[in-house]
Amino acid sequence: MEIRKTRKERTGLVVSNKMDKSVVVEVLRRVRHPKYKKFVKRTSRFMAHDEKNECNIGDTVRIMETRPLSKNKCWRLVEILERAK
Repeated sequence: MEIRKTRKERTGLVVSNKMDKSVVVEVLRRVRHPKYKKFVKRTSRFMAHDEKNECNIGDTVRIMETRPLSKNKCWRLVEILERAK
């Protein structure tokens, strides 16, 4: 039996769901500036696969790394943590 490596997981906010079975998730992280030692916000945008088209803009979701599904899409939706109000 093969041992599979653990896959990366991220938690972020859905910023676009206009595509079919795809969402864009924005992940916010805080990094320390090397010179000024102040924490700066950095965002990354990931395209994730949403099989049932159940995400809406503003939802907080958890995504997991997967095999490449298209040119830009190599993440998939694991669960919706919180619905948008």
